[in-house]
Amino acid sequence: MTKKKYNWVIFAILCIGAITMVFPFVWMILSSFKTVKDVYTYPPKWLPSAWKWDNYASVFKMIPFGRYYLNSIFTSTVQTAIQIVLSIFGAYCITFLEFPGKKFLTTLIRSTMFVPMVVTLVPMYLIVSKLHGIDTYGGIILPQVFSAFTLFLISSFFASIPKDLVDSARIDGCGYFSILWRIVIPNAKSSISTATMFAFLGHWKSYTWPLIITNKDKYRTLPIGMKYLVQESSSEYQIMMAASVMAILPVLILFVIFEKQLVKSVTLTGMKA
Repeated sequence: MTKKKYNWVIFAILCIGAITMVFPFVWMILSSFKTVKDVYTYPPKWLPSAWKWDNYASVFKMIPFGRYYLNSIFTSTVQTAIQIVLSIFGAYCITFLEFPGKKFLTTLIRSTMFVPMVVTLVPMYLIVSKLHGIDTYGGIILPQVFSAFTLFLISSFFASIPKDLVDSARIDGCGYFSILWRIVIPNAKSSISTATMFAFLGHWKSYTWPLIITNKDKYRTLPIGMKYLVQESSSEYQIMMAASVMAILPVLILFVIFEKQLVKSVTLTGMKA
């Protein structure tokens, strides 16, 4: 009896937490279809009095939203792909290979996680400027492709792969790349998927670096475009909500694709602990 009552308490707490997290998204979606009058009505109305689909079209009229959107998709996808590939190779090296200075190098890479981004902005800008990377896709993408967090996230799962399995493959004549491709990666799909999702989310919402490195609309990304939309739309919150709905779509799609792998990686982490 006590156990059943305890489960109901946990269930109620989880429901309250779920409602709290879902509420802003539901309100954002409903507000994106409201009129100006509905937005400022008090007490607030959940459903719009008239479903105004024109709010979405207005976003594209006020700013070059399509250009910003494509720029964000392109830069985030390329950055994520390069970051994951580099992190996989790096994680493989620090997990399965032995070489001089390995401990020092690992500590040095790990220490970069504690360096605030603002400290590196000026040196990074000067370097990119010298390489003529201002207002280029390369200037946006390349400085942000390395992540110590992603590297160690993947390496923590690589470490759970039995080394006997890797040694057996080496005895059978497999080289480094063959072991990585046939043994390590298939056994760490969940961690790679999770790292991919986190990396894409980080690049998708990146604001400071693209703002500093771009001056032309041709190269600006979506977070910067949202700032200009706020200036253009002024107090038309329904239009900002429409833009926000479109802005989160790629992240939601990515979550749906990698949801099972994310849950699996969290489960395996708990089992390792």
